[in-house]
Amino acid sequence: MPAAPVELISPRSPRVSAARRLARRNFRGKERLFLAEGPQAVREAAAHRADAAPTLVELFATPEAAERYADIVGDAREVGARVHLADEDVIADISTTVTPQGLVGICRFLDTPFEEILAARPRLVAVLAHVRDPGNAGTVLRCADAAGAEAVVLTDASVDLYNPKAVRASVGSLFHLPVAVGVPVEDAVRGLKAAGVRILAADGAGQDDLDDELDQGTMGGPTAWVFGNEAWGLPEETRALADAVVRVPIHGKAESLNLATAAAVCLYASARAQRASGGCRSVTDG
Repeated sequence: MPAAPVELISPRSPRVSAARRLARRNFRGKERLFLAEGPQAVREAAAHRADAAPTLVELFATPEAAERYADIVGDAREVGARVHLADEDVIADISTTVTPQGLVGICRFLDTPFEEILAARPRLVAVLAHVRDPGNAGTVLRCADAAGAEAVVLTDASVDLYNPKAVRASVGSLFHLPVAVGVPVEDAVRGLKAAGVRILAADGAGQDDLDDELDQGTMGGPTAWVFGNEAWGLPEETRALADAVVRVPIHGKAESLNLATAAAVCLYASARAQRASGGCRSVTDG
């Protein structure tokens, strides 16, 4: 007997229309839902739970992608997500990428209240103040995850965490660590200081050199790095809130480092200093 034809969701379905509208910030905020595109993001979304509820609530997949990523589709069904088979045109209509990978998930918002982050007594935090580019925001989040940070804070002057470009740039890291959103930078700094966290503002014109900080052994304690706008850095009033304003040294002829690169250098410097102060030995030690 020939196999039954695959039933594809109609491009005119209300579910497709609702998914398409999630590309807009006001609709995301109203529904408290966002898009996760591609196999890596959907896999991480299916594994994530917020407040004991599955984060992934719906999945659109081409028949080819459903076959290729059968394990991800199975995980989606296991957590109760509705799975729709769709042709490539529907996926392209929902997706915000030029070359969609055949999977688009719809996820619940998963940001964490700032008070919960403080209560966890974090040792390494990235604070994004005035960061407007969603690709940079997602990449810094990914760097923070890789460096072992316990949290990320996006201030009220920064880009939307759930912008599709930010979600893609995080490459799944959005689902790995707590992220607080919409926190005024003054409140973020005040709360972190009260929790015993040292505040370092990253700025190319900073008075303190990152190498000197490492040499002086001042970076082993709980630390929050504050990163500013891609074009004009941190305003003076934000720098004034920090315990120190630190520059990444430029040893070559480069004019500067971009935001994500500087963030990676700073976060890894703190991670190494904290591990050293905790008694971790290098693999080269005897």
